[in-house]
Amino acid sequence: MKKNILILNCGSSSVKYELMDMDNSGIVASGFIERVGMEDAVIHHHYRCGDGYSDIKTSKSIPRHREAIEFIMNLLMDDEIGVIEDIKDIYGIGHRVVHGGEKHIESAYITGEVKQDIKDCIDLAPLHNPHNLTGIEACEKLIPDHHQVAVFDTAFHQTIPRHTYIYALPYEAYSKYGIRKYGFHGTSHQYVASRAAEMLGKPLEKLKIISCHLGNGASACAVKEGKSIDTSMGFTPLSGLVMGTRCGDIDPAVLLYLMNKEAFSAHEMSVIINRHSGLFGISGVSRDFREILEQAKEGHDRSQLAIDIFAYRIKKYIGSYAAAMNGLDVLVFTAGIGENSVELRDMVCSEMEYLGIDLDRKRNEKYTGTEGIISAADSKVTVMTLPTDEEFMIARETLRIIGELKNV
Repeated sequence: MKKNILILNCGSSSVKYELMDMDNSGIVASGFIERVGMEDAVIHHHYRCGDGYSDIKTSKSIPRHREAIEFIMNLLMDDEIGVIEDIKDIYGIGHRVVHGGEKHIESAYITGEVKQDIKDCIDLAPLHNPHNLTGIEACEKLIPDHHQVAVFDTAFHQTIPRHTYIYALPYEAYSKYGIRKYGFHGTSHQYVASRAAEMLGKPLEKLKIISCHLGNGASACAVKEGKSIDTSMGFTPLSGLVMGTRCGDIDPAVLLYLMNKEAFSAHEMSVIINRHSGLFGISGVSRDFREILEQAKEGHDRSQLAIDIFAYRIKKYIGSYAAAMNGLDVLVFTAGIGENSVELRDMVCSEMEYLGIDLDRKRNEKYTGTEGIISAADSKVTVMTLPTDEEFMIARETLRIIGELKNV
């Protein structure tokens, strides 16, 4: 039987998808549907065609996620552009689920109990878990006999020790409400750490790695002996590094002060720190790092300030995580900014010789948007750029979980 895994990532008004041939580690089709729930939903579809790939873009009414997933299935089996002949050619379905709480320390085969666990975590991830669950239930109705697996963003971080994930609040905040560090981007950090070890030809269990996932959302992760021991995001994806529109670490008293001065409600304050802060809030220009960088080159002071703050926060986390692991072997830059910004990587790695980081500027310029080692040959720490591949990680986990189930 063909090992085709369908990966689904359902957002509030979107569905991203990828069909991956795990026998050959190749993408058969991929795409996304935006504006779900509207008359003019936009569909982008990329599919294998002969020796290459073709693309289509269309628009139609997609009232719900169920119809979106049904449309995707029909695209995959279309008489003219289809890449599979029958729905049975899909071996299993892997769903990105943002929050699994403390219960799920790894990916899970989807059962009624697992669905309830996802529901129980809606309070912890109200913008994501409901839609992740909607995608699962839509697949249950459309293709009820297919195996489904939930791959949790938080699972990789469940190895973080208690003294690291507990906040210094009254302990009842944790025991009653589960308030603790959970961490996110786990699938990405897990992938790049394992891929870095593979590229270096070294056992993951022998390495101390810091992974910097730098995009509109940004986080750093300390991976020691293959396990996450700390990460910059916390109870929510708001803490840690400066991000596109999120403030990252901040003195919590600042929020109380602003709410008192401006009479902000809790919702208004949440909007400010999640949507109007970060790179956008500092620069006043954009949340897009490329645009901010261009403005800085033209002398825009606040854009340069945003870049300086962003780079400094990353540098600070690298130093603290090296201390937490008692050393550092590998530093990885991934995601949109991490993979593509030569300038940011240069800023972050400058004046880090005390840690054994020595960047090779020619290599740094060469490896943009691709895999590569960008440190000098004699650098004690290997610095790498690695495009993340969360979809492959989800597919691999889905294949593993289904394989274990069939072997029982």
